[in-house]
Amino acid sequence: MMARSVKSGATIGQVAAAAGVSRATVSRVMNGLSTVAEDTAERVRAAAAELQYRPSIMARGLSLGRTNSVALVVPDLANPVFQQILRGAVAAAEPFGFRFLVTETVEHADAEAEIALEARLRCDALVLAAPRSSEAALRELLPQVEPVVFINRVVPGLDVPSVRVDYGAGVHSVVDHLVALGHRELAYVAGPRASASHALRVRALEEARERHPGLRVTTVPCGSSVDDGYRVADEVLASGATGVVAFNDLVAFGLLARLGETGVDVPGDISIAGFDDIELARYATPSLTTAAVPQAELGRRAWGLLHQLVSSRGTTSSTVRPTPSESRLVMPGLVVRSSTGPVPPARRLSTPSSDRAGRARSSTPEAPAAWAAASDGWELTAGDQPLTRYAKGDSMPRVHSPRPHLHPLHSLGGVAMTLKTPADHRHHYGVSMAVPDVDGTTYWGGRMFVRGQGPTLLANHGRQRTISAEVIDDGATLLSEVRWTDERGRDQLVEERRLTGLLLPEVEAWALGWSGRLHAGGSDVVIGSPATNGRQGAGYGGLFWRLPSADETTVLTANADGQAKAHGSRSPWIAIRRRSGEAWTTLLLVQPGDVDPWFVRIADYVGAGPALAWDETRRIDAGASLDVELVAVVVDRRLGADDAADLAEFAVARMRATG
Repeated sequence: MMARSVKSGATIGQVAAAAGVSRATVSRVMNGLSTVAEDTAERVRAAAAELQYRPSIMARGLSLGRTNSVALVVPDLANPVFQQILRGAVAAAEPFGFRFLVTETVEHADAEAEIALEARLRCDALVLAAPRSSEAALRELLPQVEPVVFINRVVPGLDVPSVRVDYGAGVHSVVDHLVALGHRELAYVAGPRASASHALRVRALEEARERHPGLRVTTVPCGSSVDDGYRVADEVLASGATGVVAFNDLVAFGLLARLGETGVDVPGDISIAGFDDIELARYATPSLTTAAVPQAELGRRAWGLLHQLVSSRGTTSSTVRPTPSESRLVMPGLVVRSSTGPVPPARRLSTPSSDRAGRARSSTPEAPAAWAAASDGWELTAGDQPLTRYAKGDSMPRVHSPRPHLHPLHSLGGVAMTLKTPADHRHHYGVSMAVPDVDGTTYWGGRMFVRGQGPTLLANHGRQRTISAEVIDDGATLLSEVRWTDERGRDQLVEERRLTGLLLPEVEAWALGWSGRLHAGGSDVVIGSPATNGRQGAGYGGLFWRLPSADETTVLTANADGQAKAHGSRSPWIAIRRRSGEAWTTLLLVQPGDVDPWFVRIADYVGAGPALAWDETRRIDAGASLDVELVAVVVDRRLGADDAADLAEFAVARMRATG
């Protein structure tokens, strides 16, 4: 090891003596010049480190006529994309002793040239990130600011190295994804007109229309910020689009916020996709499908090109200088999350209100209801009319207890009868087997009630996985095996689950049968609820149905009306009647076998289902099974008590005949 002859304040002469080289050689190495043999440069750097030599930045700048600093000019520092680009560039430049200064144009294209010139006067080189200036303005600016590297901009005829994203490929991947889900009516929520990447997106959308005959794309002028997306959300809805390609993730966030306020279900009513995959995209509600761009990599690659330019100034070596107009292309990758889903069934139709179960005429499809495989699940349709979708739920956040679920589910008249991840309870997912406590593991999602502590978020969220599935009964029934695994990945229950769809043309309705046989393996399983843990009246847990709110909602049972009488009752059926405008729908829920108490809510939100552990725990002995069964009938009118009772009996009989 080299002896430490100087503890601090070492000079360039001392470093030169220790390394056995000249002062000029030390200077060249410390300034990052490439004219020194690598073994000599390593010896110099080792000596400098040993002597704790730190060259004076001010002196070096005066002697070399440079500052070892680079300016990064961005259009919007509030955009996390540019923050990540800066982070990547800074990390890449730091080993070479260069520092980055940053300035923004605040999306003012006219001021961009002046800002770039001012920045260049203070630095050795320039990186222009997504410049908004016209081609003519950039041609005039370039000779005054060289050396310069572009990010996400290429100007024909200008010998400027650039790093850019293949926006066309990213847009194609998003559109192909939406088309695969059945979407044919899209809206492009456009970025700033001066943005070059906006023009590339428009071109890619034109190509997509050629590749997908029948695809319609409506352009909605917008911008690049969250506020811009929020502002145009109503216009997006008015376009009639079922899928949205947002200019970037920030615009998508604004859309999600406004749509959430107005009660529009994403993706049940409309799918939203962004671009960039900024850090917050996975934490949006719902999590955002987006074209992922390696943002920090853009900064690192830009510095790589710029460093070649700076290091080669004054040399003629072609091995050092980047090729004129060299462009390094970065490919985005599609990240599919929860904000996109299948094209929704027909939008809400106006259905007449009636107090009778009118059986004189039929408006039901002629084809029977049948299941068919779809992306991430299965769809139940009757002819060309979608009835519901059964999703595997694998992509749900772990804190929501991932599980298969039905959503969206519609009446024959097109009225939505399920709601997913509403603002009041993000872990509600349409129709699902949601149980708060299975041996201490929650399959409900969210917080668990802890005695003496109240609702508490625990790391105890289980998962229901579909292991196998097949369609039987001439397409009417989806038969699947579902494994319930706890937070440690251990199997707690194995379920045989049957979902049967059935048209009831005699009463202009359709019915869904859900039956599950929960089998315990080598040990007993105890099912509990917040009520059994000490929260009085909160015995929910089992097959749970979450509905959208309406202008008016009432509930009937076989013996009484109202939530107070229905909640906790053992009526064989309940009827939830909902009015939106002048249109009524009724959801009739029937327990065909042994009746468990009903959990019913219609005031704070609308949801119901039979409770497995109402006021005491339920045990499934090792090797034994528990059967859970429910028949639901969806009707486009308001049912009275007598009609509801008749229809409950009729639907159960038809369901048993089918099975």
